[in-house]
Amino acid sequence: MGYRPVLTRNARPATYTVDAIDETGARVATPIAGEHPLTLYVDKSELVTLMTLGAAPEALSIGFLRNQRLVASLEQIVAVQVDWEVNAVAVTTRGGLEDLEAKTAKRTATTGCGQGTVFGDLMADIESIRLEDATRIDEESLFGLLNAVRLHESIYKQAGAVHGCALAKGAEILTFVEDVGRHNAVDAIAGWMWLEGIDGRDKTFYTTGRLTSEMVIKAAQMQVPVLVSRSGLTKMGYDVARQVGITMIGRAVNRRYLLFTGAERLVRSGAVAAARRA
Repeated sequence: MGYRPVLTRNARPATYTVDAIDETGARVATPIAGEHPLTLYVDKSELVTLMTLGAAPEALSIGFLRNQRLVASLEQIVAVQVDWEVNAVAVTTRGGLEDLEAKTAKRTATTGCGQGTVFGDLMADIESIRLEDATRIDEESLFGLLNAVRLHESIYKQAGAVHGCALAKGAEILTFVEDVGRHNAVDAIAGWMWLEGIDGRDKTFYTTGRLTSEMVIKAAQMQVPVLVSRSGLTKMGYDVARQVGITMIGRAVNRRYLLFTGAERLVRSGAVAAARRA
């Protein structure tokens, strides 16, 4: 074998199991993906916070430095030490990184599924977020929204390769935005809400993308109490949703869904309730 830095082997579990409630009212043990913030330090200087499953944190750190062209060869890296007690990885290099400040001064945010560089700033404000407890969404409105999204003409239907997000009141879509990254789409809706003077407290936010912690926090900052996705969610998304009091509904397609948090806001239909009593 060739040269290898000194490495820890601190992988995290890929999935965690939480309870959800399905469309019949049954409690379902459901696997959700892990999500963990991992702050990358290079020679004791903080560089970036990466959001990761945690399955291969040492390789992730090395690959990030390689793809950002911050290191030219593996031999530059002396050690990669991951410590989940503090959610950090310490990379030691041989002689330091040349022109690190210049190389990182102009950083372009990724378009969605990658680095959560703003994670720390978002989490700092989470204690001040208070959502509307009185807001309710009935099950038929939820199904109506899912159908409206299905029928909505979209770039995805024509070309694929995009994420879509919608802001709705009941079953009515107020605005629908698509972009190559789900975070771009949610940010565009947040901007539209400000421009149009739209209050989020009685609204529902729908996304085609998975529900990560960053998506949950952004919805909460927009004061939207109900978050729906056709996709799944991450453990940190689940934990943050419980902390801020968001109603989180995942794997929502046609007339099926899994309710993970905030069950008090979802009003079940009379037909389903009667079937459960029978």
